[in-house]
Amino acid sequence: MGHQEHAVSTAHSNGEALSLARAILDGFDCHYRLFRECSQSAKGYFEAGDTHAQRETVKRRIAFYDLRVDEAVERILQEFHPENLPDEVWARAKTQYISLLVNHKQPELAETFFNSVCCRILHRTYFHNDFIFYRPAVSTEYIEAWEPQVYRTYYPTRTWLEDTVERILTDFDFTLPFEDLKRDVRYILRAAHAHMGHWPKLSFNSQIQVMASPFYRGKTAYIIGRVINGDLDLPFALPLYRNDAGQLYVDAALFNHYHIRHLFSLSRAYFLVDMDVPSATVHFLHQVLPDCSRAELYTMLGLGKQGKTMFYRELFHHLRHSSDRFTIAPGIKGMVMIVFTLPSFPFVFKVIKDVIPPPKEVDRKLVRAKYQMVKQHDRVGRMADSWEFSNVALPRDRCDPELLNELATLAPSMYEEDGDTVVIRHLYIERRMMPLNILLDQSQGQIVEDVIRDYGNALRELAIANIFPGDMLFKNFGITRAGRVVFYDYDEIEYMTDCDFRRIPPPLAPEYELSGEAWYTGHKNEVYPEEFGTFLLTRADMRAAFMKYHADLLTPEFWQQTKARIGRGIVEDFFPYPQDTRFSVRFGGEGV
Repeated sequence: MGHQEHAVSTAHSNGEALSLARAILDGFDCHYRLFRECSQSAKGYFEAGDTHAQRETVKRRIAFYDLRVDEAVERILQEFHPENLPDEVWARAKTQYISLLVNHKQPELAETFFNSVCCRILHRTYFHNDFIFYRPAVSTEYIEAWEPQVYRTYYPTRTWLEDTVERILTDFDFTLPFEDLKRDVRYILRAAHAHMGHWPKLSFNSQIQVMASPFYRGKTAYIIGRVINGDLDLPFALPLYRNDAGQLYVDAALFNHYHIRHLFSLSRAYFLVDMDVPSATVHFLHQVLPDCSRAELYTMLGLGKQGKTMFYRELFHHLRHSSDRFTIAPGIKGMVMIVFTLPSFPFVFKVIKDVIPPPKEVDRKLVRAKYQMVKQHDRVGRMADSWEFSNVALPRDRCDPELLNELATLAPSMYEEDGDTVVIRHLYIERRMMPLNILLDQSQGQIVEDVIRDYGNALRELAIANIFPGDMLFKNFGITRAGRVVFYDYDEIEYMTDCDFRRIPPPLAPEYELSGEAWYTGHKNEVYPEEFGTFLLTRADMRAAFMKYHADLLTPEFWQQTKARIGRGIVEDFFPYPQDTRFSVRFGGEGV
């Protein structure tokens, strides 16, 4: 090929690469525009008290990403015939894509979108640094975002402190009036004083930084910020509610790190937040909650795919700086999942077995549907969220031989060895917890009573949220780092409204009761709560604790009444912070 021909070929290749890059970025921009429209609708739903519409929006939004990726892939298949594109064009497309992101406000999300499209089109062997963004290419530091601001800054004085707090509450331009704004300001300051123990002297750098957009979830709009005063850096969260008269009130003022951290737990539903520059929102939140990973923060903001990208990078960064092996997780082995973990990394990895033996009546498709159901539901702090991955490549020498044997034996369709790499075709990743059965086996006295009480609270709150766990054995629940009982085994989960809760009928004859077998044959989704105690409460101390706090859970009436309230469209309040932090409890505020 002559010099002139080569120049023409290169120009053509560059043009094709640029067109390809623009097509992928068009797909992302469409996705994020629709994503923001959902987030912006939250304010209207909150002010209208339309919790059902808000939850439906969160549910619909989860599917947006994959739909837009599918659309982008279809466009590329039709317009570019990627099977005929040489590697050179894909490499140049990545370079051209980077140039298009120079002034983009969501470059990290756009890079992940590029990866998703490429991974749908290219063969897995192409998943390397040349064609995808293994590490970010465009910095998210100091992206200018003038409209809207990421956070607002207030400069309080001792004399005008109440005015400053009042201005913080009213600067969000809610169309609803406050029930009693002066009272709420007074309570906020009282709670702050109680938390700090005294009013510190205002320092030269005194300021209050407040996120410009509220964080909407369920019936609540959270105002998130931080107080800076000398060496003091105090995060805070103010949950706002709407009363039946259409007025706003502040329910609590949270200053305890753990309480604020729990708002962003993956066992909670995702927030609706309007973000022009999501990386700036995550940066601010990470300053407030440094022990909350950026992967978790992106996920809780509804950007689950970016959360997965960040998690994957964090995992392989950890692998480069550790030497322990992936091994089968401690606890009773399940019938549905192979569960393994890396001891130095606080997560578990779950692979669905190829053959699920009786008495389980599920297959891989149904289990995946159950996990998707949990992702779309309000988890009310009682169900662990999962990141779902495909084609995860792990270094073979970092995997325990017993684990490799179990994967090859029980999930061969999900397992492949490729040289020095083990490829798992599909898995779920969750925060690691101590299994509840292990904790109870190791405990006695007050610990058992406290844990059983919270276990019952978990069952109760799940039921109110329209979730029946199905398999309620202790091994299917875990204890979080904060000591909270959380459910994490979903293959038998059902909506409460799909269950029929019944009282055990009397035997037809005395010999039926003596036979040792049930004289009643439950059909699918028939539930007999009187049975729960038989297979759950086998220890006297556990039974005593359960009967002390939750005896009604062993009767069909509780479940029937809860199901009836759900059927009438009643949405219960779930407070992700202690009752004693609520102003109505703490200060006995009238009308709160």
